[in-house]
Amino acid sequence: MDEALALPTEEAVKIALRTQQVIAHETGIPEHVDPLSGSYFIESLTDRMEQEAERIFCTIDGFGGVIPAIEKGYFQREIARAAYDYQKAVEEKRYRIVGVNDFVETEQVNIPLLKIDPAIEREQTEGVRKLRERRDNAAVRDSLEKIGRAAREGSNLMLPILDAVKRSVTMGEIVEVLKKEFGEWREPPIYW
Repeated sequence: MDEALALPTEEAVKIALRTQQVIAHETGIPEHVDPLSGSYFIESLTDRMEQEAERIFCTIDGFGGVIPAIEKGYFQREIARAAYDYQKAVEEKRYRIVGVNDFVETEQVNIPLLKIDPAIEREQTEGVRKLRERRDNAAVRDSLEKIGRAAREGSNLMLPILDAVKRSVTMGEIVEVLKKEFGEWREPPIYW
């Protein structure tokens, strides 16, 4: 209901939960492994999805794998094309969305947004500052160096990261080391 605008409010969370509970407890769907099994419509959609996925995998293989496909902008082009096609279908009403392009309310609806109290941010910041004061900062530096070394060597990063977390290294500190070693990916502009 409101996640596109902010973190969900308690009301939005409750509506989502109640919707799931109605589906789970009033329809009997969870009592069946595959409630739509054998449905021609569902089976044909599944077959079509499998064929399309296979076509995409072949295209990616044609690029030489995922990394070259990313570097050549394949995924971003496909996402941009799909977003354009979807938006065009919505605007032309070939794809109907209740409340957006069909059964649209004329009166303005105000959705209450979750507001985070600035005091919570200050508390979190203060908590991180205190953590950094009381932890073993020599062990932190050692952990960060191990992460950097593993990144440079192309080793598995999971063990040094887990060790760092156990030594109270923050996510921000870990990310900074990885950015230093790997750089930051800058997505190329996509034209299609």
